[in-house]
Amino acid sequence: MNRFQQFKKSFAHAARGLTYVVKHEKNFQTELVAALLVILAILWFEVTRAEMVVLLLVIAGVLVMELFNTVVERVVDILKPRVHPYARLIKDLMAASVLVASILALLVGILIFFPYIAEMF
Repeated sequence: MNRFQQFKKSFAHAARGLTYVVKHEKNFQTELVAALLVILAILWFEVTRAEMVVLLLVIAGVLVMELFNTVVERVVDILKPRVHPYARLIKDLMAASVLVASILALLVGILIFFPYIAEMF
């Protein structure tokens, strides 16, 4: 198998994983809607390039954390299908990491967009 075929195969696996979370994970769906709204706000307010990069990075951070959360939940479910205290703790810790990333993203969004919104009034 040549490198291009390997890349295509890897890309297909990644696309299948992304399709799964988009179809089955409500939190990921919600975060995608929020990301779309932020991207529309980026276009509407014509933020600076640096602000755009920061916003896109925090969007990616939240989505990646949600992907990690989904992975860990599935692995924990396989390893400990019964509700073991550590299994619950691991899931709670992963959910907390998504929450922290989301709060950071919200704060960054407020800091960047507040001056643009205030300027409108």
